[in-house]
Amino acid sequence: MNTPQTEDAGLEQSSDNNAPEQRADAPPPAARPRRRYVLPLAIGGLAAVLLAVGLAPRLEAKRALTEQVAAQRALPVSIVMPKPAPASSELLLPGSVMPYADASIYARTSGYVLHWYTDIGAKVKAGDTLAVIETPELDAQLRQARADAATAQANYDYANTTSKRWQELLQTQSVAQQDADAKASDMEAKRAILASAQANVARLSELVSYEKVTAPFDGVITARNVDVGALVTAGGTPGLAAMPGELFHIEETNTLRVYIDVPQNDASEVRPGTPVYLTTQQYPGRRFDAKVARSAEAIDPVSRTLRVEVDVDNKDGALLPGAYAQVHLRLDAAHPALELPVSALLFRPDGVTVAVAGPDDKVQLKTVTIGRDFGTYVEVATGLAKADRVINNPGDAIVAGEAVAIEPSVSTMHGVAVAGK
Repeated sequence: MNTPQTEDAGLEQSSDNNAPEQRADAPPPAARPRRRYVLPLAIGGLAAVLLAVGLAPRLEAKRALTEQVAAQRALPVSIVMPKPAPASSELLLPGSVMPYADASIYARTSGYVLHWYTDIGAKVKAGDTLAVIETPELDAQLRQARADAATAQANYDYANTTSKRWQELLQTQSVAQQDADAKASDMEAKRAILASAQANVARLSELVSYEKVTAPFDGVITARNVDVGALVTAGGTPGLAAMPGELFHIEETNTLRVYIDVPQNDASEVRPGTPVYLTTQQYPGRRFDAKVARSAEAIDPVSRTLRVEVDVDNKDGALLPGAYAQVHLRLDAAHPALELPVSALLFRPDGVTVAVAGPDDKVQLKTVTIGRDFGTYVEVATGLAKADRVINNPGDAIVAGEAVAIEPSVSTMHGVAVAGK
């Protein structure tokens, strides 16, 4: 009866003997499922970290790109505020220094140069003898003319006496009227011959006086083209192959003339009495006071300029004729406008334009009229208000309505404030 139980017990014992032995340090059966999830969780966390590390630069790059695109939509610009133009400005023009009087001295009679008295650089007074021309033929002609005049005088005196006697005889009816008239007519003819002879003597005397070449005014001899023995002819025909025709050249240098060409825009401001001074490179820092003497009172249609003459006192001889000088004119404007640097101007087909930042920070284009030119900045006569925020250095591609971002910077250019917000 107990045999089956014994067999069953043996089987159970046999099964237990085949089972592996349990380690003493093994975790309890309840901890085994927890180890199964630790590794996947660790792998998932590592993947999340790696994903975060990879996405962060991309997100930062995307954010920077978004900011760059937004910045590019608004053009960064600097602003200049118009300022009142100066009431008095200086106009600098080039000028050529010329002598107040300039003359070429030619021979008025033909002959040989007997002597010359002045060389280049000599200062002479009006009437001083520069040279003497020897004219023996002309002297002989003058003596002959004087002899002819004496003969004509004698003939006239005889004819005059005869005519008076015949007029007395006519009173007593001693001679015929026709004979008396003939004597009177002969006397008038002799008078005309005498006048002709006297005129010839005067003409030759004048020519003989030209044997002495004299200075026409006070000045400096700048050229001498003759020498002793040179043949000169009346009218300036050269007697030597190398001679240009003039004997001397004289210039008046105590007062000098400076001619300038004033642009049409400034012509109305220049008139006699306008303050002016000269500067030259050979005298740095020195000013030569001058005055506007006269102008052409007409605009040259070719250059659109006004020719103006400026006179400068040169008694000390510091300035030399023919030199280059810079003429400084002070121009006074009755109603000065606003000024802007030239860098703020746009030259468009419809005229000179400025770009203005509107209240909404969008570009507005305004056509303006240029007044006086100060060099690096100009006067804006019309089209601009004092409160306008003018964009400095605008690009050629700028258009109306374009959004701008005003840079927060402040600087100064020729007295014009450049400011941001």
